[in-house]
Amino acid sequence: MTASTGQRPTITERWFDAAPDAASGLVSTCAEAGPLSASEADALSAPPMPRSATVRNALRFARREGDVVFADAARCGDVLAYDLPGAPGRLVVISDPAHVRSVLTADPAIAPSATRLSPLRPIVGPDSVLTTVAEQHRRQRAALLPSFHRASVAQCADVIRRASAAHLDRWPARRRVRVDRIAQAITLDVIMAVIFGIHAPDGVLSDGVPDAATTVERHLRDATRRFLRWSSSTVGTVAQLLNASHPEPVGLLARGVRHLDAAIAAVIAERRAGRHTADDVMSVLLAARATDGLPLSDSEIRDELVSLLLAGHETTATTIAWAFERLTRHPEVYAQARRAAAEDDAEFVGAVITETMRCRPVIPSVARELKRPWRFGTHRGEPGDIVLVSTVLLHHRDDLYPHPFDFRPDRFVGTRTDPMTLLPFGGGNRRCLGAHLAMTELQIVVRDILRRVELETHDRPSEPPRYRNVTMIPARGGTVRALSVD
Repeated sequence: MTASTGQRPTITERWFDAAPDAASGLVSTCAEAGPLSASEADALSAPPMPRSATVRNALRFARREGDVVFADAARCGDVLAYDLPGAPGRLVVISDPAHVRSVLTADPAIAPSATRLSPLRPIVGPDSVLTTVAEQHRRQRAALLPSFHRASVAQCADVIRRASAAHLDRWPARRRVRVDRIAQAITLDVIMAVIFGIHAPDGVLSDGVPDAATTVERHLRDATRRFLRWSSSTVGTVAQLLNASHPEPVGLLARGVRHLDAAIAAVIAERRAGRHTADDVMSVLLAARATDGLPLSDSEIRDELVSLLLAGHETTATTIAWAFERLTRHPEVYAQARRAAAEDDAEFVGAVITETMRCRPVIPSVARELKRPWRFGTHRGEPGDIVLVSTVLLHHRDDLYPHPFDFRPDRFVGTRTDPMTLLPFGGGNRRCLGAHLAMTELQIVVRDILRRVELETHDRPSEPPRYRNVTMIPARGGTVRALSVD
C-alpha cells in the first residue's frame, strides 16, 4: 500500500523520467497472502478499481502500462484491479513480495500460468514451453533443461565472443546508432547457433572460416531476420493487436508468420533426412519422445523452436540497449563501468546488468490465472482473475530499493537478492529456461562494448518505454554516439 515519505515527490506520471530522489510510495502494510475458502474471501474487500472499463483505458494500459500502474498505485495502493475491454478477465495487479511469492510458488493447479492467453500465443503456438501448463509443461522443461545447463552454456562462450567481435568491428564512430540493432545482430547469431546449430553469421565467421550452413539453414537465418524486423515494425505491431482475440494467427499476422514457418519446416525436414548436429536444441527435440514413445510432431518442434528463438533473442538484446541508455545518462557510473570492464571486474559489470534489469525490466509483468479465491493483504482475488505481478512496480518499491528511480549498480555489489524481489527472468516453476545463457551473453557483450566503444554521455531525457507484445523496449532503441571504437 502507498505511504507518503513526506520529503520526496511521489511518482504519478512518466515514471521512467522521475528524479533520482523520487519515491514510488510503495511499502508493505499487510503481507498476508494465499488461497482462501469462499467464506474467508467474503470477509475481505475487492481491490480498488481506479479506471473505468473503456476502450480508451484499455489502450492506455496496453501502450503505457508503467505510467498507469504507478499513477494508480500512488492513489489506491499496491493491489489494483482493472476490467478492461479485450482483456481475458479481470486483471489484478500486485507488487508486494509476499503477495508475489504466494502466486509464483503456488501449485500450478490453483494458480497456473496465464501465458496461454498471451498475445504471443498466436505466434509461438499451443505446444510451446511458454504456453503449455501442467504435465505437458513439466515434460517440455525436462527435455530442454540439459541444453541450458551451465556446462552446455559454457560451451557457448566462444560463439558469443565471436559474434560480439564481428559486430563490434562494424560499429560506426561519430554517428548516432541504436544499440538494440547491434545487440539484436549479436544475439541472433548466438541463438541461431544454440538452437539450430547454425554458426557463421553473414557467410563468414569473424576469424575468416567459411560458413558451413546449408542452403535451407541460410534461408532460415534470413527468414528469422526478416520476421523479427517485421514484428517490430508498425505494420507488425498492428497485425499483432488485430490478432489479440484469436488463438491462431489470422490476417496480416498469418502472412508474417508463414515465411518463418516454411523456413523452419525445411530445416526440420533436412535434419530428419539425416543432417544432425548433436549439440543444438533442434537435435534434442528431434530425438525426444512423447509419453507414448512416438517422436514429437513437426508442429510441436516448430512451436518450441519459435518460442526459444523469440525469447532468447529480443529480451537479451533489449537489456543491452537499456543498459547503455542508462549508462550514457549517468557519466560517473559509465566511467566506473568502463574501468571495471578494463580490469575484468565481472562483479561490477554484473551489477550494472542487474541494476538495468531492475529499473528497466524487459518483461514488465508476468501473469497467473486464479482457480481459487486468494488473499492479497486486505483484498481478495476471485477465481478467473488474471493476476499480473507488476515487475516494474516490484522493482521500484521504496521498502526494497531505497531511491528506486536512481541508477545505482552499487546496490548489487556484495549482496544476495531474494528472488521474489527481483524478477528479470520470471519466477517459480516458469522461470526462464535460458536465464544462465542470457546472463552469460549479457556479461560478455556488455563488457566488450564497455571495453571497445567510448560513448558520448549526456543529460538528455530518458527514452520512454514502448510496449511491444509482452516486452518493454526503449522507444529509440537506446540511441548512442560512439566517440571512438577500438
